[in-house]
Amino acid sequence: MAIKRLRGVLAPVVTPFTRDLAPDTKRFVRHCKWLLEHGCSGLAVFGTNSEANSLSAEERMMLLEELVQAGVPAEKLMPGTGCSALTDSVRLTAHAVKLGCAGALMLPPFYYKGVPDEGLFRNFSEVIERVADERLQVYLYHIPPVAQVPITLGLIERLLKRYPKIVAGIKDSSGDWSNTKAVLDAFAAQGFEVFAGSEVFLLRNMRAGGVGCITAGANVNPHGIDKAYKGWKTPEAEALQASIDVVRKVLQSQVSMIPALKATIAHFAADAEWMTVRPPLVELTPEQQVQMIRELGDVGFDMPGLR
Repeated sequence: MAIKRLRGVLAPVVTPFTRDLAPDTKRFVRHCKWLLEHGCSGLAVFGTNSEANSLSAEERMMLLEELVQAGVPAEKLMPGTGCSALTDSVRLTAHAVKLGCAGALMLPPFYYKGVPDEGLFRNFSEVIERVADERLQVYLYHIPPVAQVPITLGLIERLLKRYPKIVAGIKDSSGDWSNTKAVLDAFAAQGFEVFAGSEVFLLRNMRAGGVGCITAGANVNPHGIDKAYKGWKTPEAEALQASIDVVRKVLQSQVSMIPALKATIAHFAADAEWMTVRPPLVELTPEQQVQMIRELGDVGFDMPGLR
C-alpha cells in the first residue's frame, strides 16, 4: 500500500531533555501533538534542530515508538535516519518504515569531507537495498553549511534513475536559493519533491514548483508559516511571507537556533525545563532570553494553546 507523501509545513522537532539529559518523552509527545494541531502537516523528528546527532540510535527508535504509541499518526512522520555509520542509517530507516512513517529524511554520511558522488551514491544505495522495502520514501537532506558534504544535481539524477519510486524528494538547507531553484528546474517535473530548509524561502519555493518547507521556525510558529503556505497563491502572499520573516529574523539573531527555539517554548509554555540542551550546546543566558522574548513581543508573536 503506497504511503501518501507529505506536503506543507514540517517541523524538525526540538527534543526536550530532563535535567539529567535524558530524552523527555512526555514533553516530546505533547509538543509534537501541539505542532500538528497548530499548522504542521508533518513532523521531521530527529533533524538538525532536534539535536539528532546528540541522540543514540536507541534513543531515536524509542522516541519514535513513543510518538506512535501515543497516537501521533506514523503517516505524519518523516524521521531523520542518516548517520555517519551505514549500519545505523539502515537500522533507523528500516525501523521508520516498519512503523509506517511517511518517509525518511537522510543526511549523507558527514564525517569524511571531500568524498566523491560515487561514494555518496553507494551509501544511499546500500541503505535502500538493505532496507529492501517498497514502502520506503527517501528524502535527501542537503545541508552543506553543517554537514559540509553536498548533495549535487548529478547525485540526485543518478539516484532518481536507479530508484525512481523510492527517492522522493529533498530538503534543501543550503541557504542558497539559486541551488534550490536549480533542483526544482531539473527534477520537479519528474515528481521529485523539494522542501525549502527555511520558511524565508517558502513563497519562492512554492512559486517555483516546490511542496513546502521543513524548517526550524515551525517549532514555534507553525500557525504563521502554515498560513503563509496555504495563502501562497493569494494577493496576501507577500505580506504573509513578510510576517513569518520577521519572526525568523528574531530567532536567528541568537548565537544558536536550537537554544533560541527551546527558550521560546520555555517562555510561552511557562516550563523552564524546556531550556535544557545536551552538551556541547549551551542554553541562552537569562539576559539573552529576556531580550529575545521582548523582540518577539514587538512583532506580535505568540504561541496559542501551548500552556
